Amino acid sequence: MKKILNIGYTIFAIVFFSTACSHSSDEANKTANSGDSTTVAKDPLPSWNNPLREDIIAYVTKVSKEGSPDFVPLKDRVATFDNDGTLWAEMPLVQELFAYYRVKKIIAANPALAKKQPFMAVVTKDKAYFVKGGEKALIQLVAATHTGMTEDQFEADAKDFFATAIYPGRNVPIQKIVYQPQLELLNYLRAHGFITYIVTGGTIELVRTISDSFYGIPKNQVVGTTFKYAFVDSTRSIIREAAIDLLCDKAGKPVGIQSHIGQRPIFSMGNERSGGDIAMCEFCQSNHYPNFQMIVNHDDSTREYFYQEKDSASLKAAAKNKWHVVSMKNDWKAIFPND
Repeated sequence: MKKILNIGYTIFAIVFFSTACSHSSDEANKTANSGDSTTVAKDPLPSWNNPLREDIIAYVTKVSKEGSPDFVPLKDRVATFDNDGTLWAEMPLVQELFAYYRVKKIIAANPALAKKQPFMAVVTKDKAYFVKGGEKALIQLVAATHTGMTEDQFEADAKDFFATAIYPGRNVPIQKIVYQPQLELLNYLRAHGFITYIVTGGTIELVRTISDSFYGIPKNQVVGTTFKYAFVDSTRSIIREAAIDLLCDKAGKPVGIQSHIGQRPIFSMGNERSGGDIAMCEFCQSNHYPNFQMIVNHDDSTREYFYQEKDSASLKAAAKNKWHVVSMKNDWKAIFPND
């Protein structure tokens, strides 16, 4: 629930970013970030520094080389990646920007809602409303902006959002906040027979909108937080209901993996912020095949952001379980495309 609830608590920080939904003319970049696997053999992971780069290559080589004692069959080469803070930036969460986009659109269609909750609290930046209302008020906001429509309607809004949104602070299209080293890693894994999945605490349909064009990951290889759905026979469409079916965060991530993928990954990667990826990495590490886990540490205030968990739960789990930790400052030569 933590990532979903963060939408309500931090949406106020972006309410008056007037550029959040401005139009971008940078159409040429719509597919560029998915990468080019033909370059993998020439220069594996060019944005990664050693020794972590060497560790990744050594692992992938031993599990994909036939005749190796650690060889893993193709059908079992499953890799799972968190999205927010692992594949793209999360300060603020893109999900928050989309929630505000939806608030503006809903109020434009029905201005009277600006005087009703939870919309009024967003418009007037009344953080006390959500603090006092707690989880119930925050879920009300998410439900109001993400449900009550058909999947086709939601997909159309999501596509428009990603085509027009500018990321606050960096002033670039959303596609420009993906991490360049991760694009290389996804391509490298796929070139060696891995099936790559996104396992996100964000809502599944929002991420599915861009998973293929941003990361080269088909929408059916996205696992995420889901709302309950209902089939409407009269229109032959799916309606999103105002109730969460699966919260794909923390212990919910292994549940989502099991229900959607049906097997443990052998490669798993998350980041430190809320401890949301610890369970996924633990689930991966319990695979009987040789496995690999990584946690991204946001320790580069110059090129990205610097933030840590108060209890350092993710980094402590990584140390305890001997997972690899990615120092953005030391292990990545570049962070964003064109850096």
